[in-house]
Amino acid sequence: MSGMHELAPDRRLTPLDRLLQQADLGLRAALGRPHAQRPNPAADLDGHLADAGERRHVAGLIRVDHAGEVAAQGLYHGQALTARRPEIREAMNRAAREEGDHLAWCRDRLDELGDRPSLLGPLWYAGSVLIGAIAGAAGDRWSLGFMAETERQVEGHLDDHLARLPPGDARSRAILEQMKADEIGHAEAALAAGGSELPGPVRRLMTLASRVMTGTAYRL
Repeated sequence: MSGMHELAPDRRLTPLDRLLQQADLGLRAALGRPHAQRPNPAADLDGHLADAGERRHVAGLIRVDHAGEVAAQGLYHGQALTARRPEIREAMNRAAREEGDHLAWCRDRLDELGDRPSLLGPLWYAGSVLIGAIAGAAGDRWSLGFMAETERQVEGHLDDHLARLPPGDARSRAILEQMKADEIGHAEAALAAGGSELPGPVRRLMTLASRVMTGTAYRL
């Protein structure tokens, strides 16, 4: 898993090498079948949904969450590329590895529901790499602040999805609850490491971009 979600530290890589490496990471995140490092929190729970409408609805929610995790991979990889301090680069790569578990769990749940990830996964990843690289280039304090704000907004989305799950879907609920706990931990760690609160206009722009992605990924 770490090989899939972590940029190699080899300083001898050429710009072309790094470009190809980034493309490989993106394809693996957006189109691959990741393997989680941690056990699936839904492993021993029931999540059978007999109603076809409920299955489609839950699949739409999980597809959004999967797309968000693809975007998270892109953000953290982009931030790692432009981080100024090695410890910040490692923090971004570590967060990407942990988010990789979320990616795997969501993909597993989509398979169980007989559905698919977002068709726009490569776009979510590529756009997020660019945004993450810009955030990293702004400086480590702002990059950490961007990480914290991203995680807080994801936490809000997960709360909304948890409220919209059918009562009997214990499998999806366990996955989203563990994801939420991880997001809270990432946000707290980013602020503790020196992250700066982002200006209001930046937070609102992030919210707008997130709404566009979630509204699109639910169907596509």
